Formats: sequence, structure tokens, C-alpha cells
Amino acid sequence: MAVALVKERYQSKVGEVVIGATAAEGGTRTSVVKVGGDSTLPFLHFEGKVENRAAIALEVTDVPPAWSDIVKGHYGDVIHDPVAWAKKCVEEYNADMIYLKLIGANPEGENRSPEECAKVVKDVLAAVGVPLIVAGCEDPEKDNEVLAAVAEATSGENLLIGIAEQDNYKSITAAAMVHKHNLIARSPLDINICKQLNILISEMGLPLNRIVIDPMIGGLGYGIEYAYSIMERARLGSLANDKMLSMPMICTVGYEANRAKEANAAEEEFPGWGDLNDRAILWEALTAAGLLQVGASILLMRNPAAVKLVQQNIADLMEMNA
Repeated sequence: MAVALVKERYQSKVGEVVIGATAAEGGTRTSVVKVGGDSTLPFLHFEGKVENRAAIALEVTDVPPAWSDIVKGHYGDVIHDPVAWAKKCVEEYNADMIYLKLIGANPEGENRSPEECAKVVKDVLAAVGVPLIVAGCEDPEKDNEVLAAVAEATSGENLLIGIAEQDNYKSITAAAMVHKHNLIARSPLDINICKQLNILISEMGLPLNRIVIDPMIGGLGYGIEYAYSIMERARLGSLANDKMLSMPMICTVGYEANRAKEANAAEEEFPGWGDLNDRAILWEALTAAGLLQVGASILLMRNPAAVKLVQQNIADLMEMNA
């Protein structure tokens, strides 16, 4: 006997954001990435339309990062060259986008100038055809200078830049507006701050369809359940026509998953935990898988072996389940 499913019907949908621009659109990308646009909860194809597949961006840094040997081992010598590194991510690991983090700008590190940082971004753009996500070094004052220079140097490319926060959003928002880029708005796992930041950014004149929410997630076993609840509230808000929550969400999966002890501790230290390489892959892949289920549109990842698992997971979830 057939059972009739009770289907929810929502008032609205998640806003759609387009990242990247082709030559016809004033940029140089060979393809663009569209995220958001869903009119249902994640992957409930029988209730509404899942408009766009979740995208994976592999992280690249302008100077060699202090990552685990397991992750760095996938990249070899290219980790010293962001251009070659980005090409490997696209050509070998099939990344949808490159997430370029300009940690070399940090005043306590190499203290690279805004002009040097902008050149790195332009060099990476010239090397790959996929869209770019560009973030600074997490020093607010320096990031304002660096991202303004990057935005100007890449005008027309429709990047996704960040990070804009409640205490540091005006300069970055202005740069995104003037040079027609998208913006990452980050809030510390707080739905009210998330909404308020989006209000402040939109009041400056940046359209809502150029904002992506970063809710500041936790890794598997390290706060992911709280991140899940905040993201769920944001997704339900967007479907209930709350325009200040109706943006796609981006999640720093690689960073958070690889902070976990379980992704780094040697097998000799914890024999019951099993092979470290397997753990490192699964910790990142399972973090991503959980966040996909609550509406993550962009996953920022590090380990290519984890990416392969998540790519298959996304493909399976995009099959109709009517």
C-alpha cells in the first residue's frame, strides 16, 4: 500500500549568488559557480527544488602553511608556489573553486604589501579558469588594505572576498561594492549577529545576492552540533522569507576539522583510534557531510582524499528522491 508523503511548502527560498565572471561578463573565468537558490530543506527533492549543487573550494595559501604532514603530503613541492598549487587543485583534484588565503600579509609574519598580495591573486587567476574565493590574514587593519587592493586589481572577476565582521565590515564592503565582487559575512555562531551584520552590509548598498554567510562552524566533535543548530535556524529563516538570512552559507571545513586531536594524534599515542591517515581523511569528510545536511553551499576543504569522498556524497545526494 502506497503512503502519501506530507510535503511542506515554504514561503520563499535561499538567495542565489554567482561567483566568477566569464569573458562575456567582463571577467576571465572559463566557468562560474552558482550557489543557493533552494526552495526546500537540503536535498528534499520531493518538497521543492534543489537549485545548485554544493561547491567545494580547495584551500591554497600564498606562503607555505603550518599544516599536518598528512595534508601537505598530497601537494608536495607545489605548496611553495601558490600558482602551481592552485593548478594542481583544479587539474588533479577537480576543485570547483580555489580558496586563496593571503596569510603572507600578516604583520607578524612576512608582512607582505597589499600590492604583493594583489599580484599573487592575479597570478592565480591567470593560471586557473575556476572562480576564486580570497581571504586575508585575519589581521583586521591589514586585511582592509589588502582586500581593497585585491578588489581593485581584479575588478570584473566577481570574486568572493572576505572576511567582513561586525567590527570590521565597512572598508571590505565598500571594496566589494565599487569593484563588483561578492562578500563573505562572518558571525560567531550567533543568529542575531548574523542578521544584524547582513542588515549593516545591505544598508551600505551591497545587494543581498552578493552576500554569503560564514556562520563560523565547528569540526566533528568540536562544536559541530551547535553550528548545525545555528545553520538550521538560518536555513528555516530563509525559507520563511527572512531576507536577512536568505543567503547561501560557506563553511571552513578544512580548518576546523584539522584542528581536532583525532585528525592529528599519532596511532602510537592512541592505538584504539586506528590509522592516522584514515582518521584525518574521515574527520574532514564527515565534518563536510554533516554540514551538507543542514544547507552548506560552499565547503572550504584541505585534504584532497576527503574531497573525493565528499564529491561522491554530493553526487548521491543530488539524485532525485521523489
